[in-house]
Amino acid sequence: MDEITAEYSTEQLAPAAALRVRPHVTVAAKTDLGRVRENNEDKFEFFIPEEDSLLASRGEVFLVCDGMGGHAAGQIASELACKTFIDVYLHHPASEPAQAMAAAVAAANRFVNDVGRAVPARKGMGTTLSALILVQDAAYTVQVGDSRIYRMRSGEMLMMTHDHTWVDEAVRAGMITANEAETHPYKHVLTRAIGTEGDVTADIEMHDLHAGDLFVLCSDGVMNHVADEQIDEIMRSNPPSEVAWKLVGQALLGGGSDNTTVLVVRVDDLEKLDVP
Repeated sequence: MDEITAEYSTEQLAPAAALRVRPHVTVAAKTDLGRVRENNEDKFEFFIPEEDSLLASRGEVFLVCDGMGGHAAGQIASELACKTFIDVYLHHPASEPAQAMAAAVAAANRFVNDVGRAVPARKGMGTTLSALILVQDAAYTVQVGDSRIYRMRSGEMLMMTHDHTWVDEAVRAGMITANEAETHPYKHVLTRAIGTEGDVTADIEMHDLHAGDLFVLCSDGVMNHVADEQIDEIMRSNPPSEVAWKLVGQALLGGGSDNTTVLVVRVDDLEKLDVP
């Protein structure tokens, strides 16, 4: 196995680092089957270390995956991707967080792809993966697929991720307009997903982190029925738990055609520590 996709035991820990900034956060989440589906293929996870050394080197991890595939294969894909990504990221020996993130995506992709090829009923299964990782005073986003991460800062909402869909890439290339994309037959056709191919490349970006930042990670069950203007208003006007519940509620009122998952992270404080 090559270095980036090798499996790591839980005995291996991320390299030691000095904790300069400790993020204090409030977390809320809500997931719903919707009004049509018979099982929930969405999955969210988060991991907040208590050990200062792990918090310094790997930070706080928040993750939403939206699986796809018949016979409950999508549910299995999202479960495998969440668990594998977090485990490999936390225990990867790389000193740079972004390198460990790339390795974790590669490992999750390989695991889901291997299971899909080994079990006929799970052939072609896959999942999106959207991760927010707070390391000291930086916020990293890791993106594969069309789940999304939004940030509210000082009353302004920003979509921090790009959808890996045919229509989103066509809009950015100037091939179609945003209005045309809304009703395009390829609207939900993914160009990248975890597990559907032997390799996948994630968008990994680093952003500054401010106290007061409010992040929403969500599956496309939200965007199918809730306009960005509504997401903006709900994020602007509510605390984390109400943001999660109201976004899911709006998706259900809009039709609930898909599973819907929302994970909310509010940065309450960035505690600066004295480092010798």
